[in-house]
Amino acid sequence: MSDASESMEFDVVIVGAGPAGLSAAIRLKQLAQSTGRETSVCVIEKGAEVGAHILSGAVIDPIALNELIPDWKTRGAPLTTEVDDDRFYYLTRNSAVRVPHFIMPPLMSNRGNYVISLGQLCRWLAQQAEALGVEIFPGFAAVDVELSANEEVTGIITGDMGVARDGHHKPNYTPGIVLRSKYALIAEGARGSLAKTLIGRFGLAEARAPQNFGLGLKELWELPKEKHRPGLVMHTMGWPLDDCTGGGSFIYHYGENLASVGFVVHLDYENPFLSPFQEFQRFKTHKTIRPMLEGGRRIAYGARAITEGGLQAVPKLAFPGGALIGCAAGFVNLPRIKGSHNAMKTGMLAAEAAFEALATGRAHDVLDDYEPAFRASHVYRDLALVRNVKPLWSRYGTARGVMLGGIDMWANQIFGLSLFGTMSTKGPDFAQLLPAAKAKPISYGKPDGVITFDILSSVFLSGTRHDEDEPVHLKLKEPTLPIRENLPVYAEPAQRYCPASVFEVVASGANEPQFVINAANCVHCKTCDIKDPAQNITWVPPEGGDGPAYGAM
Repeated sequence: MSDASESMEFDVVIVGAGPAGLSAAIRLKQLAQSTGRETSVCVIEKGAEVGAHILSGAVIDPIALNELIPDWKTRGAPLTTEVDDDRFYYLTRNSAVRVPHFIMPPLMSNRGNYVISLGQLCRWLAQQAEALGVEIFPGFAAVDVELSANEEVTGIITGDMGVARDGHHKPNYTPGIVLRSKYALIAEGARGSLAKTLIGRFGLAEARAPQNFGLGLKELWELPKEKHRPGLVMHTMGWPLDDCTGGGSFIYHYGENLASVGFVVHLDYENPFLSPFQEFQRFKTHKTIRPMLEGGRRIAYGARAITEGGLQAVPKLAFPGGALIGCAAGFVNLPRIKGSHNAMKTGMLAAEAAFEALATGRAHDVLDDYEPAFRASHVYRDLALVRNVKPLWSRYGTARGVMLGGIDMWANQIFGLSLFGTMSTKGPDFAQLLPAAKAKPISYGKPDGVITFDILSSVFLSGTRHDEDEPVHLKLKEPTLPIRENLPVYAEPAQRYCPASVFEVVASGANEPQFVINAANCVHCKTCDIKDPAQNITWVPPEGGDGPAYGAM
């Protein structure tokens, strides 16, 4: 909780300078400009700069950008590498079977899309927003909302700065502030802390399926010029994951000899001994993948949770005084591995609903026009076509589930109906782990430092920075539970699911083992908040500006 006392007033405050938040800000100012109605808009961003915490593959469908800024090409948007080679493989340990395009539904094609750095796109969007008069404040973490006596959101509270780990105020102490708003748009991305609180407070997920997530890990490589194929987009599934563990890889070539190399593990996996990071490293040793990287140089690393629940898991979008936009609500199209276009469009839709409400003198009420607009939009259609892919995959495994999902996508695309209706997944991710006694331990090889790497050297490349003497931002509801319950039952999986070695079980001699939190390593992926089987770990924002520095990632 912040000691905030000072305040600033805006018509709309937006939390998060990602694709959704910046698109909302731009749309609000466009509407204000076209109608001559003054509208004050503020965007706060917990990263030290816009784009610092943005991590994605990314191949972007420009459909929303075309609507928001039709002349983006002449304005110099950083979309310069168009996809011209789209490949999909199923891997076994010793082979790679290419899946022909005619088998895959047309919606899976990447033709007309662009390979980009999403961080660079966000920085460009921020420039467009500021040119329209949007105020953007990086380095400010939203830690709470201000509520009226009627349980309406009336503002966003930012975190204090300069607080020591033991709670005392350092010489540089600065209290947070209240950014009061008529409407607040929450655009924090997957598993945002404010979104999580608001969804619970206002019952926004009632009658919805539980949200599911994946963990996406990414390395940025600089390849030898002779191996670089600008416009190549390659996806795989299968090895090294077993059939009952969902996930896959991506390799995208773009820019000046750059390649985004990534791996996604669905967080509904069962084996508590599985390490998503180590599976990623193992993937790169495949005989089809390793030659693509040899001679190259890994220059950056990051990890981030991805929403995968699909249409069934989208919560109610509006609450008194604001709305959820982008991945805070979960608009990722899982089989396409795309969400930025939907994030941008939902930001625009919420902005339009908020602007109309302001124009009629409203404030702090529910933006009832937003959800119907979403249901009439291409975002809803995009998600409806693929709504059963995740449930089929999670219930029937990769081989059968993906085949059934493909059939269902074809049926939806051709006939406008699903063979399975609308399915549900097995449940929340944290509930899927098997006890360690019923699971098979996994042996991972040592990194070679050339193609495969250790976690700590990877965290170094993420640019992550936290003040060692600040409050730990990973909160345990019960401090003794990891050793008392998670260790004997699940072999304490936090040691393995975290892609940054934040959590350790340390034992020395006859002393009892201790659960250690290395909070300074945290890359803000939120996996611990999602996958902990006891739901004992809560991620809260650290001091504003702390965390990874993804730059061109």
